[in-house]
Amino acid sequence: MTERIPLFEEDKDYIDEDHISEFAKALVWQDDYDYDANTTATTDITTTPINDEVPGIVSSLPSTNGNNKNKNKDINGTVSDSSSITDEDIMNSSYFDKPHLSTNLKSNSTKNDDDDDDDDDLISRPQSGTTDNTSTTSLSSKRPDLITSKSDWFPIGGSRSSSSSKKGSSNYHKKTTPTSSTSTKSTIEILKNEFRNSSTYTLLRWPILIFVFSWIGILGIFYFMIRIYVAVSEYLFTWRGERKRLRNKLRNSKTYEEWINNALELDKFLKLDKWSENPKFSYYDYKTIKLTILKLQKLRHQGKLIELMVILQGCLKKNFAGIENRQLYSHRYYGTKNLVEEYYQEVVKCLELINQDNNNGDDNDNDDNDNEKIDIEKKWKFFKIISKNYGKSALCLSGGACFAYTHFGIAKALLDQNLLPQIISGTSGGGLIAALLCTRTNEELKKLLVPQLARKITACEDPWYIWIPRFLKTGARFDAIDWARKSNFFTHGSTTFEEAFQRTGRKLNISTIPADPHSPVILCNDITSPHCIIWSTLLASSAVPGILNPVVLMMKNPINGKVIPFSLGSKWRDGSLRTDIPIEALNTYYNVNFTIVSQVNPHISLFFFAPKGTVGRPVTSSTRKTRSKQQYASFRGGFIATALEQLLRLEIKKWLQIIKSLDLLPHFLQQDWSNIWLQNFTGTITIWPKNKLSDFWYILSDPTEFRMKEIIEKGEKCMFPRLLFIKHRASIENVIEKGKKLTLTKYKQLKSGGVDCDEDVDVDVDIDDEEEEGESGGVVSDYDAQSFQKVVGWSNEDKKLLDELDNEDEEEDEEEEEVDVDDDDDDDDDSLSDSFEITTEHLKQRRNTIF
Repeated sequence: MTERIPLFEEDKDYIDEDHISEFAKALVWQDDYDYDANTTATTDITTTPINDEVPGIVSSLPSTNGNNKNKNKDINGTVSDSSSITDEDIMNSSYFDKPHLSTNLKSNSTKNDDDDDDDDDLISRPQSGTTDNTSTTSLSSKRPDLITSKSDWFPIGGSRSSSSSKKGSSNYHKKTTPTSSTSTKSTIEILKNEFRNSSTYTLLRWPILIFVFSWIGILGIFYFMIRIYVAVSEYLFTWRGERKRLRNKLRNSKTYEEWINNALELDKFLKLDKWSENPKFSYYDYKTIKLTILKLQKLRHQGKLIELMVILQGCLKKNFAGIENRQLYSHRYYGTKNLVEEYYQEVVKCLELINQDNNNGDDNDNDDNDNEKIDIEKKWKFFKIISKNYGKSALCLSGGACFAYTHFGIAKALLDQNLLPQIISGTSGGGLIAALLCTRTNEELKKLLVPQLARKITACEDPWYIWIPRFLKTGARFDAIDWARKSNFFTHGSTTFEEAFQRTGRKLNISTIPADPHSPVILCNDITSPHCIIWSTLLASSAVPGILNPVVLMMKNPINGKVIPFSLGSKWRDGSLRTDIPIEALNTYYNVNFTIVSQVNPHISLFFFAPKGTVGRPVTSSTRKTRSKQQYASFRGGFIATALEQLLRLEIKKWLQIIKSLDLLPHFLQQDWSNIWLQNFTGTITIWPKNKLSDFWYILSDPTEFRMKEIIEKGEKCMFPRLLFIKHRASIENVIEKGKKLTLTKYKQLKSGGVDCDEDVDVDVDIDDEEEEGESGGVVSDYDAQSFQKVVGWSNEDKKLLDELDNEDEEEDEEEEEVDVDDDDDDDDDSLSDSFEITTEHLKQRRNTIF
């Protein structure tokens, strides 16, 4: 028997039972509130329990009863003492059957004779009794079938409209209003007839829906037949002999360094390394890149930093000249064009030179006296500008039930190479991993991302004879309060988004949606919900119908630190139902231009197909020689198979879009399910871990340490081919952020009269955003106005450089012609070089491209 290896922080207990108790009370407060009976009678109802003394019961007017305050304190104290509340207890109301709590609730539910009748309409949490003094009923008499708040799906057993109407007319409101006297319509009836009033819609909806689904099924059969054909042809005819042995060796690599060596060996065997030597490629502007490198090298050696900053400000932007095109990394297992490597190295050298305190260049090479030290304010503005132009990187972790544990391996591979982004988003299962990454430092993560972490993953430990009765009673397999306790380890206790950022410097984002189908999605982070408790957002992001019921988000009151419901006590659920990968929101909040997406949703990964290869995985077709010139097949399975695959996939997507546009799909459990396949599931780089058929057996089960080891290794191996692309991007981004922090610190020292500000070195790089509004007119700093015309124009020397590039291209083409290539073929391959002439229009277009 192997020795048990302890896990870092394994014995730490982060659970705060008071916070869990407040969460349980918030669920009860929501479940017992009868919206159908109250929303029509009065509109001035406070729906958030923000009272410091009674988090679950609030009146919109000050209480006139002096005894109520003491009674509320008793209730609060009694409930917070309990540490074993479960979601199932709430649904059965068994928790409130306890004598010690029932007595308090009974006494509180009885109103005094001196109270005005208007006070009955102002109780935001009505009790289970009449307004008459002679009848008192405990809360335990109300046993909801399922969570029945306004912002929730409906009970699986029985309708609630009739009971709601009766209570609304007799129990809660003695004053009869015109609205309440006619009985309130059930919410389910309102939603049912919301858009579907047309008689033709009612008549044709189901026939059209049946036809569309039948047609999609036929298209799906043909689609997977093509996918099987491509897979079988590659297995039988492509990977044979030595190349199969080398590929298996590559796949069995244990470390990243071993993987690089095996990838280079496979590239050399397939002669893919020669592709990197030729700078010409149709997916990026190699002439602009080469000219930019030459100008940067010249200015760097001459020490002309002002002109160097102008050039960098022009080329440091998203996908400059196509430099971030995925195809540049999709023709080799490891590597890209040598010209691309040279560009990244040169830009980093130039930025590091500007970062240095000594800004003088070589006196021998500089005659223009441009090597003076640059004003610190100008340097700070420069780094601020290029930081906004270049943008930031983010790691996006998708949902996918237990497939989401693959994200542990993805994160470990990035962490080992010091490439883990500071902005991380997660949805559903991916949110759990994102929370762990953003609440721990790098040193702590290296101790936690090990197979022993499986001991802390116990979400699915309940046996069938427990969760089946729970499902029949509550409509959900899992218990929300039980999950709240189990998730505390991954969120470092009741940590908020703001506290997580202060602890690790990482910005956590959790995607959730309201239970109301028409309310907008919210991306919880340190901007939108800084005081929200992370574990409550994890539960909401995992609330899939049938798996977990919607929950109330909890937050820490910034005034007194008490835990209260967030966003008026509304209920929230799984964000992957609408926005699995929140790319647009990340760009809005954090200026994210480069996204690393780990996509493990099984219903999405089935349709992943890269016809031209993907990053670090070129097309696996056998090479062929045509006219003595070695070429490579550009489509997986051939052009016809790729064309049919694209046609069928887009056709399926078209019909799914028709279903969504015509609102044909039933809103089962008050949810529009048509968005599941129609979202954007990809980013700049998308990792698609391969799942075996046996993995689906464990889709709702906890991993063992052995399986966790396999899962982490699988995630690492999926990440290895993409690390070079990410490393190139991060090399520039890290230098920019370093320069921005350093110059900001020195600029503060200068403004404060030389006072030491070392403690501000680690300050958030966005701290200066408030100063941008007052200096928006100075975004183009004064050195630009003087040097832009001088540097940006095309001089005679630049024209000579372009002529030299054209001559080099012609010489390369002539050498290829001498081998065995016809003149006509060479003219076609180099038509761009032969037809390129420096005209006024070309120069203007080129100038706009660079600057």
